[in-house]
Formats: sequence, C-alpha cells, structure tokens
Amino acid sequence: MDNMFDTKIKICGITNMEDAMLACEWGADALGFIFYRKSKRYIAPEIARSVISSLPPFITTVGVFVNHSLEEIIAIKDKTAINMVQLHGDETPEFCSLVPLKVIKAIRVKDNLDVDKVAQYPVQAILFDTYSDAEYGGTGKSFNWEILQNISNLSNIILSGGLSPENVAQAISTVKPYAVDVSSGVEESPGKKDHMKLKKFIEAVKNGN
Repeated sequence: MDNMFDTKIKICGITNMEDAMLACEWGADALGFIFYRKSKRYIAPEIARSVISSLPPFITTVGVFVNHSLEEIIAIKDKTAINMVQLHGDETPEFCSLVPLKVIKAIRVKDNLDVDKVAQYPVQAILFDTYSDAEYGGTGKSFNWEILQNISNLSNIILSGGLSPENVAQAISTVKPYAVDVSSGVEESPGKKDHMKLKKFIEAVKNGN
C-alpha cells in the first residue's frame, strides 16, 4: 500500500533510554512521555529531556497530561522540548485551543460516542481510549472498535486501549485509524517495555498496512 496510507505508530509510557531507542530503531513514529504523577508510567521532565535530546530526527515526541494547568504544560514543554501535547483528562475544547503546540485530545469510550461533541475539539488528532472509572488510560483493556466505524467526518483518529501484537492488525482493519497507540500491551511491567512484544507490535502494524 502507498506509504501515505500507512498507519502511524505511537509507543506511549516511555520511561527510559533503552526502550525509546529500540522503539525508534524498529520503526515507531512517535513516543509518548507521561507527566501525570499518578500514572505508573510517570517520567520526570528532567529524564524525559535527556531521552528526547538523544532521539534521532523525525521522531514525534508527545507529552501526556491529565488536567494540568496551561502554565504546567508550557513549563514542561520548555524543559523537555516535546513537540506535541496529548490531553488525557477532562479538558474542554476552549482549553485545547490555548495550548501552544499541536494537540491530541483523548476521548475515553464507554458504550457509545457523541460524534458532534468530539468534533468540537480544535485539535490535530483525536485519540480514542477505553473508559475506566479508576484511571485515565493505561488500562490494558479494549473497547468495541465498531463504535468508531462510520465517523468519516473525524480525521486523524488515533486508536488506543488494549492493543497488543495479537490484535492490532484486526483493530487497524476495523477502524482504519491514522495511528495506533500502545503502552501496557508491550510491557513486561508498568514503565518497562518487553522488547519482544514491542518489536512484534511494530511488525504487526507494518505488515497489516
């Protein structure tokens, strides 16, 4: 298939140099760094800066925030040199419009989807993740992907939630997303990637396109 239609790959929950470098070497397009302190995959901005400064060119670096203030987001952006922001909390469309970087807005899906509400967000991409009462992502659980069919008016969909090397090809076939996002599905423990799973996941995406 033509490269312009290839599904992009974001590896999220990066906490160390080795995982970051291997993800890039094997073909990831973007890396996610979680700055939400309650996350099991939290990374201090100082460590993220060290990792990001060592990455090869053309890798998108995404800072993940959950109900942070605009001032906190800008301060971490300046400290780490991330080049995109993912808002994974209860942020409003108005808040998204104030962030001085490209924005991914995460929408946590239950049993259905209010497409009109989602379309109000003035962002570069919408990430769909599995809803949980307990946490803002990283649940390792998937939702009914068929909910995302017939939403052609939404561009740049990123699919997340319970993806793994075993199911990502089916997910791509069902949703046809712009990108897929994985964290717990390629881990040996929270914040530490299982390198075999990581490589198999990236290969499964590339072979499925």
